[in-house]
Amino acid sequence: MINFLNNKINNLNIEINKEKKMKFIRFYQLLIEWNERMNLTGITDFEEVVEKHFVDSLSIVKVTDLKKISNLIDIGTGAGFPGIPIKIMFPHVKVTLLDSLNKRIQFLNTVIEELGLHEIETLHGRAEDFAKKKEYREQYDLCVSRAVANLSTLSEYCIPFVREGGAFISYKAGDSKKEIEESRKAIKILGGKIQSIHEFQLPETEINRTLVTILKEHPTAKKYPRKAGIPTKEPIK
Repeated sequence: MINFLNNKINNLNIEINKEKKMKFIRFYQLLIEWNERMNLTGITDFEEVVEKHFVDSLSIVKVTDLKKISNLIDIGTGAGFPGIPIKIMFPHVKVTLLDSLNKRIQFLNTVIEELGLHEIETLHGRAEDFAKKKEYREQYDLCVSRAVANLSTLSEYCIPFVREGGAFISYKAGDSKKEIEESRKAIKILGGKIQSIHEFQLPETEINRTLVTILKEHPTAKKYPRKAGIPTKEPIK
């Protein structure tokens, strides 16, 4: 178990110590325990969780230097991906986990307490609402999301949280070229621009992934994000 985890994370050129390994294993145990009474993930095999959740979350190191990031927000974090793996490996980063389902927030709070994580908070609610609050709007070096949503829609949820000069990084499936191209206008309207599109395979798998890095160049107009539901029904075009 530990050797498999160690090897997979080392493939990302990240060094992991014993304390962090034990936190990942406890995280996995809690994920499986809670998954029996609520739907957190369809992936339960340890090796698959390591590859498809832990390593996938940490693959962000391919496109950004997390040592230079002071705070981040994870939108639609679900079972804590990518936010908690990032927090375990880079404990200096102040992390905010936002999700709309209270049961998942309860799970995340348990994980945070059991793993002894500090400077990490959970928010229960919708991105559309929190992005309007001055204590969260344009306050983050980095916004991340593995949420399954159209990139135009996701950008409207996420870019308002990012300070000028910061970035929003979206985790996408391998074949996302059309979706990315169709999002460019929305991203520009929201104050961003696509800085890079990094396509790769998860180490030692055939799983194709894409990391889209969006640089925040200008403040986001106050009317964005629009009211709940509208960004999904009517993406900016």
